[in-house]
Amino acid sequence: MSTDAVPRSPALRTALPHRRLLRCLTTRNNALFSLCTAFLVTVILAAFLAPWIVPHDPNSIDFSTALADPSPDRLLGGDISGRDTLSRLLIGARTSLLGPLFVVVLSTAAGLLIGVTAAWRGGIVDTLLSRSSELLLAFPGLLLAMLLVALYGRGLLAPVLALSLAYIPYVSRLARSLALSEMNKPYLAAYTIQGFSGWWVCLRHLLPNIIAVVLAQSAVNFGYALLDLAALSYLGLGTPPLEPDWGTMVNEGQTAILQSAPLSAAVPCLAIVLTVVTFNVVTERVADTVARRS
Repeated sequence: MSTDAVPRSPALRTALPHRRLLRCLTTRNNALFSLCTAFLVTVILAAFLAPWIVPHDPNSIDFSTALADPSPDRLLGGDISGRDTLSRLLIGARTSLLGPLFVVVLSTAAGLLIGVTAAWRGGIVDTLLSRSSELLLAFPGLLLAMLLVALYGRGLLAPVLALSLAYIPYVSRLARSLALSEMNKPYLAAYTIQGFSGWWVCLRHLLPNIIAVVLAQSAVNFGYALLDLAALSYLGLGTPPLEPDWGTMVNEGQTAILQSAPLSAAVPCLAIVLTVVTFNVVTERVADTVARRS
């Protein structure tokens, strides 16, 4: 079979699409987007370097500095147990960001597989997978996470698995609709007629043409996952008490608020809100750019 007879998909005809996307994002003057991107980069770097840059042991209890005001030694003061708020905030960023990242990765991988398989196979396979996804939508993610925590105990594993299951339908429905739209194009039919297997066509040509939109849209789930995991930690169903986490810090800071020392609770609250808002701003900008290019 001559290679000249093989049609080229749109993905292969586009030279270096990631560079085009980067140029499109950076050439437009948008102060809000640049500010949000800088904030996210700072948070990610701080979380990555946290073990080497924390000024104090995040679990060291010193009642002499309980609810201490900000000072040169403790920039954000201390919590009700005298632990350094800044140190716990930096170490807690690792868990608070890794959990949502795992949720997004697992739900996107499973959702893509389910959505593309349903669109490609059609018929009874499409019906079963679509109805299964709709069934998952009936279970609230937080309720499912609470159930798994009750069964398997506290920690990051159970909430991550539960929220991944809850977010799979959103990704699979988007992937299915994009795949159905792409399957109406003649280049996929040409590959099938020439005898290429369905898996080869999907992996080499169908998936590359829908992956950008799916990733851009599923990235928005990161903010929701961060809020859900923080809520579980706040309720005492997330990470163990000795492991710093933003949601746990909010829970522990409630008592300090009643004693007119709200900083230990306000700081993690502000970190959660700012991270979610800035991440949504960045991902929505990327999603809009990808949609316009598509």
